[in-house]
Amino acid sequence: MDRTTFRLADYLRPDEAFHFARKRLAKRFPKKAHDHDFFEVFLIESGRTAHWINGASQHLTRGQLVFLRPRDAHAFCADQKTGCQIINVMFRSETAAHLADRYAATIGGRFFDARGPLPETHQLAAPRLARAVNVAQQLQTAERSLAQIEEFLLFLTNRVALASTSDQHDAPHWFSEACSAAQSREVFAKGAPGFIKVAGRSHEHVCRTCKAVTGLTPSQYINQIRIAYAADLLRSDEVSIDDVISDCGFENTSYFYRLFRRQLGTTPRAYRRAHMRDPFQLA
Repeated sequence: MDRTTFRLADYLRPDEAFHFARKRLAKRFPKKAHDHDFFEVFLIESGRTAHWINGASQHLTRGQLVFLRPRDAHAFCADQKTGCQIINVMFRSETAAHLADRYAATIGGRFFDARGPLPETHQLAAPRLARAVNVAQQLQTAERSLAQIEEFLLFLTNRVALASTSDQHDAPHWFSEACSAAQSREVFAKGAPGFIKVAGRSHEHVCRTCKAVTGLTPSQYINQIRIAYAADLLRSDEVSIDDVISDCGFENTSYFYRLFRRQLGTTPRAYRRAHMRDPFQLA
């Protein structure tokens, strides 16, 4: 497949240290693959996608976290039935070099410093995925500073990727099952009570476990899923904002707007207008 090169200068001002995007992938391969003059991390938030990478073909699914290097040439084609939504963070090569040098014992030769033919990929279970999405959403509305991107990358490498196998707060099976069930509209539209019901444990026990594993209360965790679902619906002009609010299970419109702005940093209407910008697919 032919390739082109994406350049970070097309996305960042000189005073910005990273670019954040949350997008639905196209259900077709682009005309050309692309490589980069920057590093990036992407997370499959929902759905599935075919991934052409350095001459190899992969199938990526929800919860997979990929650390891409500038030399990696790749292209996406979302699954025709499920679609695919990803969170993508691009950052400067100097940032990667600094972290790999300063934290060589942990990062050297791993993650975005991996030396193999394919980029390093981690499969996150539902609680780890929730933690990764939560910290990414905080980055979305943060100042585009060097401190913010370094904090984010260190969190991913130390508290999410490495922690997926060794963290002392690994989730019990019942909680992982509840997190998986919470991705269903039948559950998240009922809010925290729906989540607690499918967990099958006491309210207090679910709250303690949810806070320990994801860093969120059940309400915060479910609302995060609901707003992500709302953003997905808003990418279609066929769905009214009132219908989006109803589909997500919100009875209070003002509350929905406050949560949406807090999580995505903009209004639903502005988000809908802006969603067409896509750095992952070429015309």
